[in-house]
Amino acid sequence: MPHETSLLSTIVMGLVVAAFGGFLARRVRLPPIVGYLLAGVAIGPFTPGVVADSALAGQLAEIGVILLMFGVGLHFSFQDLLAVRRIALPGALGQIVVATVIGVGLAHLWGWGLGAGMVFGLALSCASTVVLLRALEDRNALDTVNGHIAVGWLVVEDLVMVLALVLLPAFAAAPGAGSGGGGLAARLADGNVTLMLALTLAKLAIFLVLVVVVGTRAVPWLLERVARAGSRELFTLTVLALALGIAYGSAELFGVSFALGAFLAGVVLSESDFSHQAAADSLPL
Repeated sequence: MPHETSLLSTIVMGLVVAAFGGFLARRVRLPPIVGYLLAGVAIGPFTPGVVADSALAGQLAEIGVILLMFGVGLHFSFQDLLAVRRIALPGALGQIVVATVIGVGLAHLWGWGLGAGMVFGLALSCASTVVLLRALEDRNALDTVNGHIAVGWLVVEDLVMVLALVLLPAFAAAPGAGSGGGGLAARLADGNVTLMLALTLAKLAIFLVLVVVVGTRAVPWLLERVARAGSRELFTLTVLALALGIAYGSAELFGVSFALGAFLAGVVLSESDFSHQAAADSLPL
């Protein structure tokens, strides 16, 4: 019975090649993530041989990022994040400023414009959340003080990048700046940078209030009701629905990254008495 198998083939190729690459990386005493990255290159469109569906692979990768960040968030609390704010906040902001200035300077030497230089500098200032967290996990350093600082640093970077993605079109003076590149805030501001920034900050404030005030009450209440139903499958399904749903809703409604939304979903669930069961059910994925 013929049917479409692109999703199945992408999953199979990804898992098989990633397992092989991860094993080889460990054999030469490298982190498994190095093997995973090389596996992605091997079945990507820029190398000869078998090519996976890149569109499907990208969406599957987002699910992986969401589950990873959700699992990390389950080990944190808002108190943990607030405890490192005096280091993470000025450190992340200082790093972003320095890296952006360096990027703009290099771009100027190469003859690039200011907009291109800012994009280049901001790209230099952003660490890969997934790579960094996997490296910390491999070293069992995620639950240390330095691990908490690193995660807090990444949260600050993600929030700054939300603002940057809204404001860059206006500063870059690209065609359509202020109307097409920054979502709802940019369309409402109609090119007014100050109004655009104010709307984006308001949107982030609403997002954080919903997470901290509403989420920490509603999510534990919901998990308690589901746990009382006595079905482990239903509990696991609810945990995954919350992780994926909060991450997707955060990205669609508030413009934050899937990774940040999933991380905060995990932090919210960590406030529940059932957080350990949620971690046990979701982390193997």
